[in-house]
Amino acid sequence: MPSACVARFMYQYIFRGSFKVKVEIQITNLDHVMYAEEICRQIEMSALARGTGIAKREVSYIKTKIELGRAIIALAEDASFAGFCYIETWGHEKFVANSGLIVVPYYRNLGLANEIKIKAFQLSRTLFPEAKLFGLTTNQSVMNINSALGYRPVTYSQLTDDEFFWKGCQSCVNFQTLQSKSMKNCLCTAMVFDPQYQRKISAINIASFNY
Repeated sequence: MPSACVARFMYQYIFRGSFKVKVEIQITNLDHVMYAEEICRQIEMSALARGTGIAKREVSYIKTKIELGRAIIALAEDASFAGFCYIETWGHEKFVANSGLIVVPYYRNLGLANEIKIKAFQLSRTLFPEAKLFGLTTNQSVMNINSALGYRPVTYSQLTDDEFFWKGCQSCVNFQTLQSKSMKNCLCTAMVFDPQYQRKISAINIASFNY
């Protein structure tokens, strides 16, 4: 379970405009295990609809992430599932990925994906402050969110070399493309948030301002 010092993000996010709905975004706990099957179903449906990009997740895998408090979940006011994203570590916790970002179609185009992604990013930075955060995606909206958070596009060689991470791509429809390119490139864009790089940039900006 996450440390007691980690903020729980338990608040009501209200979408403004003609369509209004209250959604609670929070770090997962044991009470949320019941949503694991629905989460996996929504991830698979999204992959089929897009025809690319999202590897299938096993229910048992998602349950583990939920139980460990290494995930963010969004629930509607009636307790129905609205969105999700989980945290995974690789390379002895030197790399962290915010994966499985999904929003139920009914709640899309309202900014919920952005809110979930931000909370997953904050939780990752709290739990693993020195780790590099990375992701592989074909989704332009996710790329935009990542860029706003400080991620940069990189080559695959700058990602983790943990073989278990790459095995996770086997259920993706584009796995043959990845194999044909010796695991060095695919349709997904690789992006990384590097804490050390961010500190250097901040130091340069401060120095330039003082000058």
